[in-house]
Amino acid sequence: MQQPTTKSKIVRAVEELPESATIEDAIERLVFLHKIEIGLKQSQEGKTLPLDEVEARLQRRRQSKQQ
Repeated sequence: MQQPTTKSKIVRAVEELPESATIEDAIERLVFLHKIEIGLKQSQEGKTLPLDEVEARLQRRRQSKQQ
């Protein structure tokens, strides 16, 4: 089965928006979907972090914001 083209993904995403959607809503949705695609690609390439590393980074970030 052929992968959907970028254009067809964009058209589908826009068509799924409610009639009251703004241009900003459409852009936000497209950016969100793009970030998901990037994350999935990174995951498939093994470019992920172990859970304990993510938790450690979050903890350090929280501590730096409290100071």
